[in-house]
Amino acid sequence: MIELRTPSQIEQMRPAGRFVAEVLTHLTSIADVGVNLLDLDAEAHRMIKERGAESCYIDYHPSFGAMPFGHVLCTSVNDAVLHGLPHDYTLRDGDLLSLDFAVSVDGWVSDSAVSLVVGTARDEDLALIATTERALEAGIAAAQVGNRLGDISHAIGSVARAAGLGVNLQFGGHGVGRTMHGDPHVANNGQAGRGYPLKAGLVIAIEPWFLHTTDQIYIDQDGWTIKSVDGSRGAHSEHTVAITAGGPLVLTERA
Repeated sequence: MIELRTPSQIEQMRPAGRFVAEVLTHLTSIADVGVNLLDLDAEAHRMIKERGAESCYIDYHPSFGAMPFGHVLCTSVNDAVLHGLPHDYTLRDGDLLSLDFAVSVDGWVSDSAVSLVVGTARDEDLALIATTERALEAGIAAAQVGNRLGDISHAIGSVARAAGLGVNLQFGGHGVGRTMHGDPHVANNGQAGRGYPLKAGLVIAIEPWFLHTTDQIYIDQDGWTIKSVDGSRGAHSEHTVAITAGGPLVLTERA
């Protein structure tokens, strides 16, 4: 069921968005060569506890997950692009890292993701990250009252196609509210002018993710981490966005 939020409820969602943005900003500042993924997860856990927030991940167990996630942060490295399960891995020079983080504050959820390269960056990795960011911006710009859901999907897919990238439709954006994942599903490619009519009060996570040379994925033996079938690298960008009469409001915008 698609739920619409009142202006007052959207205001109540702002603290969760600010906190998610704060955590990702901090984590990107400390992610570096020699840092362990488990240490990043522990730092996010510390910040959640200190804030009195609630992780959306730690007990999360959807049908595609082998077991409850057990951590508070997704850490996807190189050929991993989504749902990266933190493990004992120390970041190396040139690693492409995606961080995905969602929490509930005072009963309202926000969800966001960012990708970066630690150490010496490859040009193609920076270009891939930039493409996900442009696609996210295009999707947000299309999140206007009077448009349709397909306009957001088409905007994202158009950026990907212009960059010569394929688009996987198995995972995409989603409704956000009292829980992390709700209706509607927001695909990363679609037909403009089709689908659910966008209305004020709809809050969604828009999350383009692309791989260098494929759109095919598989789930790693850890039961969670989604990787490219050909070993090519992936990048992921995401914001929680409220559709309002005055235009899209990015609740997880980072300073």
